[in-house]
Amino acid sequence: MKNLSRNLTMLCDFYELTMANGYFTAGMGDKIVYFDVFYRNNPDNGGFAICAGLEQVVEYINNLHFDEDDIAYLKSKNCFSEEFLDFLKNFKFHGDIWAIPEGTVVFPGEPLMTVRGRAIEAQFIETYVLMAINHQSLIATKAARITRAAKGRAISEFGSRRAQGADAAILGARAAYIGGCTGTACTITDEVYGVPATGTMAHSWVQMFDSEYEAFTTYCKIYPHNATLLVDTYNVLESGIPNAIRVFNEVLKPQGITKCGVRIDSGDVTYLTQKVRKMLDDAGWTDCKIIISNSLDEYLIRELIRQDAKVDAFGVGERLITSKSDPVFGGVYKLCAVEDGEGNIIPKIKISENVGKITTPHFKKVYRLRGKETGKAEADLICVWDEVIDDTKPLEIFDPDYTWKCKTLTDFCAEELLVPIFVGGKQVYKLPTLEEIRNHCKEEIAGQWDEVRRFSNPHNYYVDLSQKLWDIKHQMLKDKGVYKKQ
Repeated sequence: MKNLSRNLTMLCDFYELTMANGYFTAGMGDKIVYFDVFYRNNPDNGGFAICAGLEQVVEYINNLHFDEDDIAYLKSKNCFSEEFLDFLKNFKFHGDIWAIPEGTVVFPGEPLMTVRGRAIEAQFIETYVLMAINHQSLIATKAARITRAAKGRAISEFGSRRAQGADAAILGARAAYIGGCTGTACTITDEVYGVPATGTMAHSWVQMFDSEYEAFTTYCKIYPHNATLLVDTYNVLESGIPNAIRVFNEVLKPQGITKCGVRIDSGDVTYLTQKVRKMLDDAGWTDCKIIISNSLDEYLIRELIRQDAKVDAFGVGERLITSKSDPVFGGVYKLCAVEDGEGNIIPKIKISENVGKITTPHFKKVYRLRGKETGKAEADLICVWDEVIDDTKPLEIFDPDYTWKCKTLTDFCAEELLVPIFVGGKQVYKLPTLEEIRNHCKEEIAGQWDEVRRFSNPHNYYVDLSQKLWDIKHQMLKDKGVYKKQ
């Protein structure tokens, strides 16, 4: 497959470079720090999100370097020391990264990735890491919502021409496949990532011929085994379907071909598909599929199915590839700890008058707690890095904000979500295939209760803190004066 790797080292915020130069000049460049990637709210007020984009982060880290043109550009800015620029000539990432694998169901507040490394390198990768994870997690989450709304009907991603740039189209289609789409109109995503490319004709094909009948006949003769005809160029019921049936009878039937389809891109979909289904069935084309496209999302698809629209598959474009209803994932990259000169981990916290922006300090791990009998996820538990959950014993968990809300889990298993990706700058994680990621995503969604999966007012899935971590966080808040009497 084609390789799209590029040197994206300079795809960074300028402050990452000024801070790196500052750390270097102040003698703090080798100080070991810890950063967490997490997000605060689920898109579309949903019950969960789907983590994606890790593969691109791995590619970026492995290719991280400054070339001669980069150094020359930075020198021209006249704000970086010569010693720092010399340092950048041999710059590589030597740190450690832990991450939640792609396709995993995730929740607000928990680390999707933790980066440990020298201050310069850990701070520097912030922009690309966030861009990769924010974008693909957003689209994978939207795709998961849309495919669930379709109740088993195929969803093809049709949005390239409405995406915000080439990478948004290419990687958006990859993320949509992770989230459950069956294919994409984006050809290069098939070439590079193996996402099945699909597509037949546009209205312009029909308009190019003297008649709709001639357009359909020509297409079916060229592509008899991929005959999906766009039937709404002129009039679906009076022209499009009658001509499609005629051509199917004349071109496909003599070859013994029964697999075919019609696509409708406009009009009253429920009414039209019901009429079209009857016309096709009456003509003996009971296996002919009806595909619908045109500005669809999970809510419209759910409503069409509720109205008994006769639809076999959907093509979803702009509202998927841009996640139009909620286009920002909101992942952030926050310092959570540093190491002192003796290697001791010192937790760090960010405090805000906006309570939702107060961070959870320390180097952490995340457990998913599943019922052994049901296999369903009951809660996630964020712990200090050195804590171990013994799932052979009952475990009491509590809401970190409303601490009187407690629950004792028994007969459960505890699974660590964060896995090592880089150790000492070396990749130790074998990247799964896209099919493996997609299957993992399907299993992850199935492992959530129906109440968490619903679109409207989903159950609030608990992401709790261990007692040890909660005590550390609230002691730090007390030490910072947050609990002073008003």
